Amino acid sequence: MPSPTLVELRLGDCIEGMQTLEAESVDVVVTSPPYNLGIRYSKFEDTASRDEYLEWSMRWAAEVRRVLKPEGSFFLNVGSAPANPLMPHQIALRFSELFVLQNTLHWIKSITVETRAGEQISTGHFKPINSQRYVTDCHEYVFHFTKSGNVPMDRLAVGVPYADKSNIARWGHTEGRDRRCRGNNWFVPYETILSRDKERPHPATFPVGLAAMCLRLHGVDAQSVVLDPFNGIGHAALAVAECGAGRFIGFDIDEGYLAEAKARLEKQEADLRAAEGTPELGLFEA
Repeated sequence: MPSPTLVELRLGDCIEGMQTLEAESVDVVVTSPPYNLGIRYSKFEDTASRDEYLEWSMRWAAEVRRVLKPEGSFFLNVGSAPANPLMPHQIALRFSELFVLQNTLHWIKSITVETRAGEQISTGHFKPINSQRYVTDCHEYVFHFTKSGNVPMDRLAVGVPYADKSNIARWGHTEGRDRRCRGNNWFVPYETILSRDKERPHPATFPVGLAAMCLRLHGVDAQSVVLDPFNGIGHAALAVAECGAGRFIGFDIDEGYLAEAKARLEKQEADLRAAEGTPELGLFEA
């Protein structure tokens, strides 16, 4: 059984918080900042002008660059509104002043496919819009930044089995493994909830599974340090503990979100203890 993750949940502004961290001390950053789409957070005004938002984003991204190790990965989840489709690309373009955009991943929330029998099947979840101009947006971006653009990835850690098993022997690079690269379209649906207030008290979260896939793609172990500057209710922290990274640091300005994150982590730990029959792991830093 892997050693428990040391989790540090810190109340405060992420720029000031990251300034307390040592340079080049973080292996992976996985985060989803406010999108500047007017989302109602309890303690953040998500209504800056575009220029103000981009300048603020550059300030916190500069701190991410400072604390990220030379071979580290920075996974940035950003979405857009149909009326504001350029914002994710503008962020990626500005961040390219600090990083190299190594991969662009597409988080697919809902998809419709046609079976071989000709039947159309829709799966996943999305928030429908009422519009005569726009179609409903069923995906967001995950931009993978690195300092060099040359950081090795563990592609098969998030790979999928071959549909045609004859390809296992046909291609030498498989080395006999039934695993191929998933590609950059990642279908990760939300968990269905009945009440946001009771079940997910945060207006904009990414799934734990999405963060876990980012961590596995980079490759984390018991020595890895993971950072989320916008911790929210702790979905990245839950993914870190699930993937076995050694340390997690999360910042947030909202004590209510941090309390919810701690409760979720404690439940995850309790569930793990029950499943493994182990004593208390001591998840949090004293």
